Amino acid sequence: MHSNPAQYDLIAPTTLEAVLDILASEPGHYTPLAGGTEIMVALGAGRLPRKPLVSLQHLDELRFIEVLDSEITIGARTTFTDIRRDAVIATDFPLLNLAASWTGSVANQNRGTIGGNIVNGSPAADSPPALLVYDAVLTLISTRGTRLMPYGDFHLGYKKTALAPDELVHSITLQRDFKDYIPYIRKVGTRNAQAISKVAIAALARMNNGTVEDIRIGAASLRDRPTRLPATESVLQNQALTVETLGPLLEKARAALRRETLPIDDIRSTARYRSAVAGNLLEEFLRTLVAV
Repeated sequence: MHSNPAQYDLIAPTTLEAVLDILASEPGHYTPLAGGTEIMVALGAGRLPRKPLVSLQHLDELRFIEVLDSEITIGARTTFTDIRRDAVIATDFPLLNLAASWTGSVANQNRGTIGGNIVNGSPAADSPPALLVYDAVLTLISTRGTRLMPYGDFHLGYKKTALAPDELVHSITLQRDFKDYIPYIRKVGTRNAQAISKVAIAALARMNNGTVEDIRIGAASLRDRPTRLPATESVLQNQALTVETLGPLLEKARAALRRETLPIDDIRSTARYRSAVAGNLLEEFLRTLVAV
């Protein structure tokens, strides 16, 4: 059943300070509205809680990409088109660049924001696996002040986050120290474009003379939230990866992946399919490392 837009009040403050004051006045009473791509889906499906909406549209101070020598900071209202077009992100963070290009249609990319994608908390979202393997750090703001949070601590369950009712995500910071890593990202969906992922994997590995010196694996649609795969990473960490060792290592890594994930059956896919495909993507990634 569709919601009636007339039942929702919308206010559009022109300053960040005003938005934070409104959120602080009645914590949990308002729903922040960024690009609106997810909220409009919820509205159309009749699932949008009947709360007043606070537009962030006028907050240019949340839409930026700041590049420093050691890090890059992306404002929460930065769109996926902004991310996709940024030369530094394309060079230093190719996983995020590709994930941005997969996020819906061009219209969605023009409206959808990285902050909204994070806060929405969908386990199938495109950007979180990349942000997880890049060890993103979130800056959260409220009238009470600012706090930093590793992105890996942000998602608590299905669409549950550590964001307080009076807080906004201000920005996402990534360290520029992944140039020596081999990147891998794959999304499997019903079609090649504008598809919600059945399963997706983003991964990075730093090799040293055939040994896995560091490895990071993030996943979508394998748990009730976007997730890193630390048990799978642990199996592969510091292991010599050659044509001869690939088979035994892959068997152990697939077993670890099955143990630490909990895919579900839903309208898009089955748990069995998701688990099998995730193992196949892991194998594809490891084979690229053997070829280095």
